[in-house]
Amino acid sequence: MKTKRHQKILEIIERQAIETQEELLKCLEQAGFVVTQATISRDIRELNLLKGTTADGKYKYIQSGKGKTSPHKFNHALTDSILSVESAQNLVVVKTYAGMAQAVGTCIDTLQISEMLGCVAGDDTILVVCKTTEQAESIAANLPFMIRKLAQ
Repeated sequence: MKTKRHQKILEIIERQAIETQEELLKCLEQAGFVVTQATISRDIRELNLLKGTTADGKYKYIQSGKGKTSPHKFNHALTDSILSVESAQNLVVVKTYAGMAQAVGTCIDTLQISEMLGCVAGDDTILVVCKTTEQAESIAANLPFMIRKLAQ
């Protein structure tokens, strides 16, 4: 069932400009799949879907490696969607525009920062867990630059 759902997700995002997980959920339900938002979130992560920009400047889910985006090079939609980066003890909190945290979180994971224990992304917030306060402060200070470097 999961393989069929993944195939359907790829088919849907290829044919339609899907901006949000909710839109994807509705399309899957119309295709006969009964899923939760949590399942959609996992599927997006497992399929390595990213958000790219359309010709009219809107965001849509795309497959990693399709179009201008590849696993090692992220478009400016990601870097431009980061609103703030702050550290709080051993945590780094990254605020993004609504719907962009998953894509930026994928980008952060791609950086493979050794001081980072894990990264959790919601809709507009990413939580990066570090071992120490000092590591969190360093990551918070350097994260925007590291992500911009990927976009070049």
